[in-house]
Amino acid sequence: MNALEIATKMETDAIAFYKDASTKTNHAVGKKMFIVIAEDEKRHLEMISQVAKDLDIKINDLSPLKNIKTIFEELKDEMLQRVEATRDELEAFKIAMQMEREGVEFYKQAALQAKTEKERTLFERLVKEEEQHYAIFANTYFFLYNTGSWFMWEEHSIVDGGTPWA
Repeated sequence: MNALEIATKMETDAIAFYKDASTKTNHAVGKKMFIVIAEDEKRHLEMISQVAKDLDIKINDLSPLKNIKTIFEELKDEMLQRVEATRDELEAFKIAMQMEREGVEFYKQAALQAKTEKERTLFERLVKEEEQHYAIFANTYFFLYNTGSWFMWEEHSIVDGGTPWA
């Protein structure tokens, strides 16, 4: 199998995993997260298909981080209601992070070994997007695992230790 065939398989597997995870996740944020990332992976699959067919790649300038920011804004009230994530949900996020890490490494190598400029450009773009997916999953995992600490870090709070100037 060549790099484009492997990439197609990886993206197809990711879509299936994320769709399945979205149906099994009870937490609203987690559910929406998996759905949005599955859509990103579908877009990746289309980009890979275009390069494989030797078409001019049409990369929509979409940002996974912007999509996720929208989810957090839409679901802010639900997020504030403390909902415990199950071990299975947390495990799904761990698996997702591992899949994204492996994707990043594969696409980095594929970019180095690309046969055409189109392939190299595609694989470099996929590296950036898969890195963003990893960051999204890692942040969501932290949020679900320890919501209180997540809010403290995201809001850049510091714990007051009784300092005289506070």
